[in-house]
Amino acid sequence: MSQKIPIRKFSFRIIVFSVIVAGLSLLFQWLFPQYATPALPFIVLFFFVITLLTLYIVLRNNDGQEGKRFVSAYMLSRTVKILSCLLFLFLYMFLNQKDAIKFAIAFMVIYFLYAIFEVVVLKKENE
Repeated sequence: MSQKIPIRKFSFRIIVFSVIVAGLSLLFQWLFPQYATPALPFIVLFFFVITLLTLYIVLRNNDGQEGKRFVSAYMLSRTVKILSCLLFLFLYMFLNQKDAIKFAIAFMVIYFLYAIFEVVVLKKENE
């Protein structure tokens, strides 16, 4: 049996989505530099990498089996993602206290964009 969502298909979608988010973040930095964190491109890159990694965890052994195995893999991927995000967020905020508020706001906005993207893609493909 084959995977419901091929990793290549998801990878292509996440690349396109990340390019769009990166373009919008660069536009935001250009239009509103006083509100933008200089770390904005790194936030997008972080979420691109962590989303690929966590979805790989879910999709790598999904050989058509439903139920507990998929749910376990998905919950593991969510745990890895949340812990990685918290570590990245707190580490940056600790090291760059002057930029902490702008960074935290940008981080949360991009976190929710990627979370919505993930849910929409997984839901659409598993219907």
